[in-house]
Amino acid sequence: MISFKQINYALALERTLHFRKAAEACSISQSAFSMALSEMEKQLGFQVFERNNKNVLITPLGHRMLEQARVIQLQMDDLNHLSDIHKKPLSSPMSIGIIPTISPYLLPIVLPSLQTCYPDLELGVHEEQSHVLVDQVKRGDIDVAVLALPFDIEGLLAFKFWQENFYWVTYAGDELAKKSEINASEIDISALMLLNEGHCLKDHALAVCKLSGSPVHSLSATSLTTLVQLVAGKMGSTLVPEMALAQLVDLNPALARVPLAEAGPHREIVFIVRPNYPAVKNIELLINLFGKELSRQLKRKS
Repeated sequence: MISFKQINYALALERTLHFRKAAEACSISQSAFSMALSEMEKQLGFQVFERNNKNVLITPLGHRMLEQARVIQLQMDDLNHLSDIHKKPLSSPMSIGIIPTISPYLLPIVLPSLQTCYPDLELGVHEEQSHVLVDQVKRGDIDVAVLALPFDIEGLLAFKFWQENFYWVTYAGDELAKKSEINASEIDISALMLLNEGHCLKDHALAVCKLSGSPVHSLSATSLTTLVQLVAGKMGSTLVPEMALAQLVDLNPALARVPLAEAGPHREIVFIVRPNYPAVKNIELLINLFGKELSRQLKRKS
């Protein structure tokens, strides 16, 4: 009979496609790891992995087996976490993924209250782009993720705790910086700088302004921090979500911000979890705490 340990080994090798790295991730010697997988394949009656000196490949039947193995692993993880329901709220370890256009601005706001209210919580934070986090939640690699909608989260549950609009950020001497609000049609699109491809914030900004992905400035960056520094250097303008204004814009006299007039909210911030995630009550507690702290700090400054 195939053991749950062998299933975990197979899934680790699927992730790394490297025997040594997978064995290290499972805290087992490479030889013992290889023997366990060979025994598993013998019991299955077919080969899951093809091996040579350079590559590890997954066979067609192997893909089907690993798909079922992921379901089993998730069910076992959920079973092991059932006891958390009877524990003190937010007192068990939790892994949370957050996208880069949220984490640096959200965490300083919510972590102090989170640590005060739930001192026993062991929180592991992982920063990744939206598509990676969605996949990690589906696979059970992390418990929950924070990302911005709209985004394809098919098969997952979303719990909204915040919504916000974008602000147009330009250099302080710009004539348009004196406006109380600005329409997307008034922005010089040829000088609009956005994040690189792969960041959902770029897609949200383009959608709000009703633009395709092409008519923007050739300058782009992987972080909002870099973009606003380029704006301060009069290289162009950009769009910044409300959550990031206090850190990135308001303390820099070289920058000015103008509310974007397009109808909002321009993005919604949500927790995403698997439908059978056993600790949904903990998510509800986080929603209340995060929403309360964001309202208290951001609305006060707006």
